[in-house]
Amino acid sequence: MKELNKQKLVLKLQQRAKKLGFDQFGIVRPNASPDNYIQLKHALKNGFHGDMAWLEDRPKRRANPNELWPDVKSIIMLGLNYTPSENPLELLKHKSKGNISAYARNRDYHDIIKGRLKELAGILANKDGAEVKVFVDTAPIMEKPLAEGAGIGWQGKHSVLVSREFGSWLFLGAIFTNIELIYSEPETQKCGTCIKCLTICPTNAFPKPFVLDASKCLAYYNNEHKSHIPLEFRGPMGNRIFGCDDCLAICPWNKFARVTSEIKLQQRAELAAPNLSELLALNDAAFRKFFSGSPIKRLGHSRFIRNVLIAAGNSEDKSLIKAVKLRLSDEQPLIRAMAIWALSQLVAKQEFLLEKTRFLPNEQDLQVAKEWEII
Repeated sequence: MKELNKQKLVLKLQQRAKKLGFDQFGIVRPNASPDNYIQLKHALKNGFHGDMAWLEDRPKRRANPNELWPDVKSIIMLGLNYTPSENPLELLKHKSKGNISAYARNRDYHDIIKGRLKELAGILANKDGAEVKVFVDTAPIMEKPLAEGAGIGWQGKHSVLVSREFGSWLFLGAIFTNIELIYSEPETQKCGTCIKCLTICPTNAFPKPFVLDASKCLAYYNNEHKSHIPLEFRGPMGNRIFGCDDCLAICPWNKFARVTSEIKLQQRAELAAPNLSELLALNDAAFRKFFSGSPIKRLGHSRFIRNVLIAAGNSEDKSLIKAVKLRLSDEQPLIRAMAIWALSQLVAKQEFLLEKTRFLPNEQDLQVAKEWEII
């Protein structure tokens, strides 16, 4: 393709991307980040991925787009602003409210972005010989280094992409194509000496700048972890029932961010600060209905109530004791176990031991039985 034609095509793509609601646009070579594999191998070797075993699957393919698709020559990276209207750190003070990560307070961003990516990719697909593939967390690719190479932002010391215009609040999508386009200038790291994102972390999940140990990350435990949350992370979890925005919210670059204008990403009122008492009462059907269209629905009822029970245990709210006790006889071991822990945090020792004498003799699950030995 001639250079002039490339310029016209890229301009057309940029203009269409803006009309589709994307806030950032850039194009990167597939081999722009050759050290991805080394960094990924280091993280896997040190167990920083926790029990996310899927990250171990073909790391070379994950780190190198050409391993995923040998014919790819250009990758268009798109960013969509989801800056919240309120600072997520403020809700941590309200212990009887559930704190949901900003990205999950409305429609699932996967559903919003993928259709728009396909529409934008259609412009390329109409070119002779052009092939396209679109991804939004749907393939083993490392979007953040690609976005950095495309000039959209840089990976901050918290490992999340940071933008001069939108701070830490960008969703990313990618379009792979087998034709060469005009590549953008890569963004350079602009964190300077700031370490606010590292020092605010409640669990010291950053062994060093730019490196995240997910096995110590609260967002990993209340989002990805499928089993019982280890005791040492329950207290630090606070009222975070889905995700953790601390390291994102504290970033000084957020002061330049504008609240998202995308209506589908503006928070649902009922997800802004839901009462823990109401969430504890949700059965499976009510959970699915309440979180319909939300990424929280993928968590499943058992893990969600597990998280809410931990928040209840941290709340110091005695009015939640009745709701917690009702979960002591839940059919799901994961829920019963966290109900025991929450109860141990909310009631006096004598009352806890009374409930222990009622429930422990009939408990068949070993992990749940161990929870009764807290006191």
